[in-house]
Amino acid sequence: MTADTSTATEYLNQLTTALSEIDLSRVANWGSRLARLRSKGRRLLVAGNGGSAAEAQHLTAELVGRFRTERSPISALALHAETSSVTAISNDYGYEEVFARQVRAHARPGDIVLLMSGSGRSPNLLRAAEAAREAGAVTWALTGPAPNPLATLVDEAVTVTARSLSTVQECHLVAVHLMCAAVDAAVAARDATAVDATAPEAAPEAATTDATAPDAAGSAPSAPPPSSASSPEPVRERRPATARKVRPDLVVVGDAFLDHDHLGRVERVASDEPALVVSGGRTHMRPGGAALAAVLTARQGYPVTLVTALGQDAVGDRLRTLLDEARVEVVDLGLDGSTAVKTRIRAAGRTLMMLDEHDVCPPVGREGETALAAARRALTAAGGILVSDYGRGVAAHAGLRAVLAEAARWSPLVWDPHPRGAAPVPHTAVVTPNSREARVIASRAGGDTLSDDVEAARAVRGAWGPVQVALTRHEHGAVLLTDADMPPLVVPTKVAAGRKADPCGAGDFFAGHLAAMLACGLLPSEAVTSAVAAASAYVAAGGPGALEYSPEYPPDDDPAMTGPVTGLSGAGPAAAAHAAVELAGAVRARGGTVVAAGGCFDLLHIGHIQLLEQARRLGDCLIVCLNSDDSLSRLKGPSRPIVPAAQRALVLEALASVDAVLVFDEDTPEAAIRALRPSIWVKGGDYSGMEIPENELVSSLGGRTVVVPFVAGWSTSSLIESARTR
Repeated sequence: MTADTSTATEYLNQLTTALSEIDLSRVANWGSRLARLRSKGRRLLVAGNGGSAAEAQHLTAELVGRFRTERSPISALALHAETSSVTAISNDYGYEEVFARQVRAHARPGDIVLLMSGSGRSPNLLRAAEAAREAGAVTWALTGPAPNPLATLVDEAVTVTARSLSTVQECHLVAVHLMCAAVDAAVAARDATAVDATAPEAAPEAATTDATAPDAAGSAPSAPPPSSASSPEPVRERRPATARKVRPDLVVVGDAFLDHDHLGRVERVASDEPALVVSGGRTHMRPGGAALAAVLTARQGYPVTLVTALGQDAVGDRLRTLLDEARVEVVDLGLDGSTAVKTRIRAAGRTLMMLDEHDVCPPVGREGETALAAARRALTAAGGILVSDYGRGVAAHAGLRAVLAEAARWSPLVWDPHPRGAAPVPHTAVVTPNSREARVIASRAGGDTLSDDVEAARAVRGAWGPVQVALTRHEHGAVLLTDADMPPLVVPTKVAAGRKADPCGAGDFFAGHLAAMLACGLLPSEAVTSAVAAASAYVAAGGPGALEYSPEYPPDDDPAMTGPVTGLSGAGPAAAAHAAVELAGAVRARGGTVVAAGGCFDLLHIGHIQLLEQARRLGDCLIVCLNSDDSLSRLKGPSRPIVPAAQRALVLEALASVDAVLVFDEDTPEAAIRALRPSIWVKGGDYSGMEIPENELVSSLGGRTVVVPFVAGWSTSSLIESARTR
């Protein structure tokens, strides 16, 4: 063997080894998610330097054009190919900002930003990742060996372990082609599903056949949920055979209207009769009913389609505009009349009067079979479904109900009922009446105690068959009844509402979050627990006050109020992170002091307990920033954690001193600190006299870092070593 041949053989061996270690399932999953961009009006933004720039541009060419099979184009832009922008931005702002400024211009919530780098250390790509997260976009990275700063900063990364940069780039090209192949496979599967959806007689067999077929990522989708409003057996909790995707497509079905909130002040009583006089103030417009449920669910980071009925009038046009601004797709069945408007008169944090301008509900279905076919396509492809029934006809539409009953066999369907509305369709997974609605539905009198609410839930189940009932109890939380003969699950609220808390939309938020969590694969008990926490945080943060859509009063641009925290791991943790950020915003809004502390808390001991108790006494809430499992492993080694992050979070949340837990996946809590903006950042006494890494960031956000005393002789490492010795 010659020297040249030996070199080539060694090079190929390194390439073969590196290729064998690529995370193929994640690459295929990326391709499947890219395929969904074409139907959601979203885009892919890609950037790289040098050879990575060429490969990034290769990917966009395949997506806008085609890889192997014919399909509609997918919106994809290579930022480095915008030569005039690149040179102008570099000249005016410096090369480190060349991609970040373009991301700020183009990226929208739900878009995907893919950054490609052999080293994972290019400053312009790191800045772009930060800009993408601020914009609410999903961030991916193809990089060289881990760990590296870029892989740590993005939501998801595929890293290549190779010594040679050329080997890394060749592996990246293979990953690009694998993504394109997965795109083609996913598009073909969805197109076949859409065709099948137009043939109702064939749908059950087709769905049954595909129930165990692998998707583009190589894993089988979850089995159809067994719940049914007409099935003979009660629904038991079971976890899907495989986890659902983290951000499933959701469909909200129901009656939409336009809400007007007039916020004024009361300083006197009328002289001629005992009536409050509301003076001054301003009026905000926002989506109402099912439209509010759709917007609130989209605000949590999920792609949402709303199936509703709108009138051909100025109100309907305004509502369409608001939904478009919220990135909610609309399937309009058509309303043969005026779009409803509801007005609330509020002062001093209270609703004084509610005006319903449209008592008569006009017929639904003006757009006929074309709109119904569009609804069928959306529901067939949905990961989860919420029916938000406000008793105005959409949920009672016969054709739509047939489609819903079929879709509910394969995707979890949550039915949020109305006393004047329709009964749930067969195969509904969970119904979510509040206490008053449950009593009306079940024709049952009673008080508002826990015992009364449990009996009301049983009565609803008796009226509607063996369906799970998640009865919401306003500020008291929720009750989940899965079996008439079993004790219910009672979930109290955790976050205290502020003095001016507005509960409007809390039920919509709860139901939307519940549908999303079920679509992500959580058990009903887990999903209800998460939904109570999320809805409580929504109310504490001001409720619909964050949705001020009128042009004169634009939405609050505080990221803590306008969307999910990105870059934080998982669907469940992301929801908890959102709740933690909203809690911090609510406490700050009412002039309170937000305290935060961070750590692994792998084995909770007395030192941790005293640290947290002292920290809580420094302010009005304490939020713990908790290292995720991956973050802890990188920090402490492969033998850690001892206790998974989900369980560590639950233990911490059980402490009276802890108000919320935010799990972060990075090596440091910097992203969590930016999201929370604590007034006080607490470290243990073992940091006394030392430089604290987070101090500079906390100070830049207007906060202060402090150290509290610690209990000597206690540490997680010493506990683990002691256990091993014994």
